[in-house]
Amino acid sequence: MYSSRYMAAEINNRIGILGGTFNPVHRGHLALAKSAIKVFDLGKVLFIPSAKPPHKTPHILASVKHRMAMLQLAIKNNPKFEICDIETRRTGPSYTIDTITQLRKINPSAEYFFIIGADSLQELHMWKQINDLLKLCTFVTFGRPGINAGKTKVIHLDPKWARKLLKNFTPGRMPNISSSNIRQRVAQGKNIHYLVEKAVAEYISANNLYKKNKEN
Repeated sequence: MYSSRYMAAEINNRIGILGGTFNPVHRGHLALAKSAIKVFDLGKVLFIPSAKPPHKTPHILASVKHRMAMLQLAIKNNPKFEICDIETRRTGPSYTIDTITQLRKINPSAEYFFIIGADSLQELHMWKQINDLLKLCTFVTFGRPGINAGKTKVIHLDPKWARKLLKNFTPGRMPNISSSNIRQRVAQGKNIHYLVEKAVAEYISANNLYKKNKEN
């Protein structure tokens, strides 16, 4: 169910969308959302967890219940952050084109900004109905260490879309933190408190998530 805050009339109808598995959500995700709000003057950012991402290995995912709970803990102190369960309530693979289409039906007056890291620029051509998707929302890209998005040749799309994507590129904003590294550190018994919010680290420990040979 969509929260009452999302269904209510918006003062600033520029809405950021940050999708992913959030397996687990980390401080890099939060920093990215904060940067997007500041750089693109967004009224809010919707965190949209995937239920069945088409390009991820299902067995490494914690359950939707756990990932949603960690998201709730991570964003609870920021009134401009909100969770939208649109993908976890939908059956089948989670495709962005379906999500954006549905969001535009729910709130047709909103202007949507889809937030990605620079590494995703080189993969956009593989996304389902990418040319249609680029017409439905504005993609905003934030740099990651070691990734140079300064040349259109790395974007395998029509040149007009490549130019538009690079126009909305912001360098050096995304911390070099990954959920896969966090899961690996947990499995090895290493500290993750500087990578995730304290409440998230405590939740992972209390629920014994990401341990070797452990069902999550």
